[in-house]
Amino acid sequence: MNGGPTGFNNAPVTRAFIIASALFTVFFGIQGRSSKLGLSYLDVFGKLRLWKLIVSAFAFSSIPELMFGLYLLYYFRVFERQIGSNKYSVFILFSIIVALLFEFLTLTLLKDSAVNLVATGPYGLIFASFVPFFFDIPVSTWFRVFGLRFSNKSFIYLAGLQLLLSSWKRSILPGLCGILAGSLYRLNVFHIRKTKLPEFVISFFSWISWPTTGSPPSAPARSIVGNIPSYASRQVERNYPSSMPSAIDPSEDSIATLVSMGFDRNSARQALVQARNDVNVASNILLEAQSH
Repeated sequence: MNGGPTGFNNAPVTRAFIIASALFTVFFGIQGRSSKLGLSYLDVFGKLRLWKLIVSAFAFSSIPELMFGLYLLYYFRVFERQIGSNKYSVFILFSIIVALLFEFLTLTLLKDSAVNLVATGPYGLIFASFVPFFFDIPVSTWFRVFGLRFSNKSFIYLAGLQLLLSSWKRSILPGLCGILAGSLYRLNVFHIRKTKLPEFVISFFSWISWPTTGSPPSAPARSIVGNIPSYASRQVERNYPSSMPSAIDPSEDSIATLVSMGFDRNSARQALVQARNDVNVASNILLEAQSH
């Protein structure tokens, strides 16, 4: 469950977000100002400083939280590869904004309780990502440890639980708000899943990010028409017969990348054959079929 073998390949938005989160955390940590970044009830009805609101969406309050948070953000880059960088950027903005609104509402309702400050960091995005992780990423292996049954997804859940409880009440609240935001995105409120940002925004993320590790697709993209269910290999074979002309044997790295996104291995291989080993085109084929 590493989210794919090729680092940040095809995930420039995730890469830029992780870099920003790490830099903000280290910068404010060195200055000793991390504890002042958390949002409080006074921020809702008092003077809300814009810089604090923006920074609180990136910077964690401690290095342990940063390590678990970056690990989860890095794994969840699989969703950027699934839906594309543009729609993933919309998912990030929606998750952060909606989670913040839920946090403000909760702080307003609980102003006289012990929960008067929420932890800083991209909790909204991370825990919103657990919603598609739960529903869309299948379990591929099971194993037992001391008689207890675990899946290959268990490590991600354990890392999320550790982050959720890292600051107790301060971190539980933004985590739960993130799950609510992810649920609303999955329910497609306001048709948010069809929304796209201008392409220059995605190009900006690619420009400011560090170079990608991993090999680019080995062949240019071309228009493909097909209707392939994501997890039904027999239907893949029906739509993509083995006697396809000019077929290209897909690379193991490309197959592994699609499998890491949650697609069936045989479905991934057949889609890559049609897409001439182009991972982006193959994932679009599989996702288009999944939406039907």
